[in-house]
Amino acid sequence: MSTDVAPDFEALLRRALRPVDPPSDLADRVEQTLASLHGIAAEELENWELSAMRDPRNWVRPAAAAVVTVSAGTALVVVRTRQRARKRARPDNLVDALERTVSDLTSEARRLMR
Repeated sequence: MSTDVAPDFEALLRRALRPVDPPSDLADRVEQTLASLHGIAAEELENWELSAMRDPRNWVRPAAAAVVTVSAGTALVVVRTRQRARKRARPDNLVDALERTVSDLTSEARRLMR
């Protein structure tokens, strides 16, 4: 009878599932991509003619542009708000933190809607 040593599965799993840090510029790239998508979709909506509304076949592009505009805009507001929150010191009061977060969300949303 041979005494084979079983592999240490726990160590193998720990090594395989080790956290990987994202690239340092990932947040900037995501923000730029979302801003670009938001701008392109908003431009598509601006160029859309109201006279084309009569034909339902023409509704797909403006509807898709509206969905992309809202989705990218919302994600952009959240990303920018999270970046601001990380730069600030950790607050002692939860109510103050919530007020700052809501204030950041509204200011970013207003800034994006201009």
